Amino acid sequence: MAYSEVENVAGYVGNFTVTVRKKARYVDVKECTACGDCIDVCPVTAPDEFEEGLSTRKAIYQPFPQAVPSAFVLNIDECLGNNPIACGKCLEVCDKDCIDYDDKDKLVDIDVGTIIVTTGMAVYDPTELDEFGYTRYENVITSMEFERLINSGGPTQGHLIRLTDLKEPKTVAFIQCVGSRSENKGNPYCSNICCMNTVKDCLLIKDHYPDVKLKVFYIDIRAFGKGFEDLFQRSKEKGAVYIRGIPGEIEEDPETKSLKLYVENTTEGGTECHEADMVILSVGVHPREDSSAIQKLLTLQRSQDGFFLEAHPKLKPVDAATQGVFFAGCAEGPKDIKDSVTQAGAAAARANRLMMQGKVSVEAITSTIIPELCKACGICVNVCPYHAISCDTEAKTPATVVEAACSGCGACSAECPFGAITMKHFTDKQIESQIDAMLEVDPQDKVLAFACNWCSYSGGDLAGTNRFQYPPNVRLIRTMCSGRVDKKFVLRAFARGAPIVLLSGCHFADCHYINAVHWTQRRVEKLWDQLEKKGIRPDRLQLEWISAAEGQKFATVMRAVEELRQKVTPEEVEHTKRVLKDVLEPPKKDPAKGKPAESESAASGVAV
Repeated sequence: MAYSEVENVAGYVGNFTVTVRKKARYVDVKECTACGDCIDVCPVTAPDEFEEGLSTRKAIYQPFPQAVPSAFVLNIDECLGNNPIACGKCLEVCDKDCIDYDDKDKLVDIDVGTIIVTTGMAVYDPTELDEFGYTRYENVITSMEFERLINSGGPTQGHLIRLTDLKEPKTVAFIQCVGSRSENKGNPYCSNICCMNTVKDCLLIKDHYPDVKLKVFYIDIRAFGKGFEDLFQRSKEKGAVYIRGIPGEIEEDPETKSLKLYVENTTEGGTECHEADMVILSVGVHPREDSSAIQKLLTLQRSQDGFFLEAHPKLKPVDAATQGVFFAGCAEGPKDIKDSVTQAGAAAARANRLMMQGKVSVEAITSTIIPELCKACGICVNVCPYHAISCDTEAKTPATVVEAACSGCGACSAECPFGAITMKHFTDKQIESQIDAMLEVDPQDKVLAFACNWCSYSGGDLAGTNRFQYPPNVRLIRTMCSGRVDKKFVLRAFARGAPIVLLSGCHFADCHYINAVHWTQRRVEKLWDQLEKKGIRPDRLQLEWISAAEGQKFATVMRAVEELRQKVTPEEVEHTKRVLKDVLEPPKKDPAKGKPAESESAASGVAV
């Protein structure tokens, strides 16, 4: 479906409903023969996006050569022939009567079982890097503009020319890592493709223009792929000169329009000045601007660099956290063509394997609604990161859970104020029984820790296998996610005499359940306020983010909380047990009024 975009995605694995907006082309695709008569008479010109603005197009145009379908599209915002009709020339010359100024967008619903996200990436705009003179000097262009410039189907039919005088340059300079590996301007990560793209461009120029001098200014040449080092060496043999250092400033000669590059050569030492007729900025890549919209549509995770995050970097490299959604190409991170093709094949295989089964197997840790306790408040709907819960708050009907979409994080159960949600195999009763058992004997000598299954609990495993030493009095309670830890679990642990309670989970960017860890943060912050109001030191409740690879940090954190435990006095523990007495012994109902009887702590003015 060309010239279309996804408007909405609903449902779950095996039962997605995708709403696609087919944009109005204002040209009948079936009748249009792409004869070009309409282009000849169209008076409107605009920059050609496909040619990176190096040439112009008309208001009616073909998006790019070999576009499918092979038909024109009319940009109604640029056209003079609509509302009111001030032109209409394309309509007059069209023998097939293909032009329809009254065309409208159409919404189409498609039922699909799986979704593969291949939305690609965007290219860095170096305008903010004023030291390179991009947009100020015509002969400073980006690598993407250079690709169109030397393409046989481009605006110059593949001829290498300077934009100022349309003559062949004698010296061409490439500047690497523009917008990449930079903390201040651009992105801190390596864009993966830039080095080898420049090597390829050097070879291409030398093959067609052997007399052109080439200079490449770089930080490090990263040629790690198969055959890449050979290409790099070939470009040097062809005459490309590689200078280790990034120019700090570029100046232009007003008369000749030649460029002077001032650079510190970190290999030979000292500052150098190099002249070039054309400078090509090897720009990096970054996530698309609409990544946030795609993330909301499909309930995806994004890493710190903004690209979509896979479910597991080793075991599920093409799977999203949302079941039935897969990644391919640069949507998941910068990569070259070979890696994109490989990942696309893997994503197609994963999707096909899932659909061939005809059914979805889910782990028996999903959440379950208790209808008689549900008040249809809708909190669980907002909490669920997978949109697996639905609830009609107006009709006050109990919420329902789609088990195929539920991944069992348990955040909904922890946030439900009425106890209407339970999680299979991680029920409140099971967790409370573990708390009671661990603190039954000498609770003041122990540290009670809640650890999420995927990160902090695995970090503890790594600490053990690596023989990192930490205090033996730490008692771990495993939950699938830190978001499952209800505040009543923490209060129960303190009421049982625990001097320190530790809650540990994944880092925000690594949460196995998309954004469930954010609810953990909010819940703990509220608990700190509640503990302080009760006269309990908030720092007795610790919150730490530990990944599965941070065994050393796990041991360090455990040693730190043990030091903190030793500072908790018996008087503090007894005071805590006294003010939290009602957590273990809920107030009894007054038979006469049907209300909870006033407890000793409530009567003394302590809020419970």
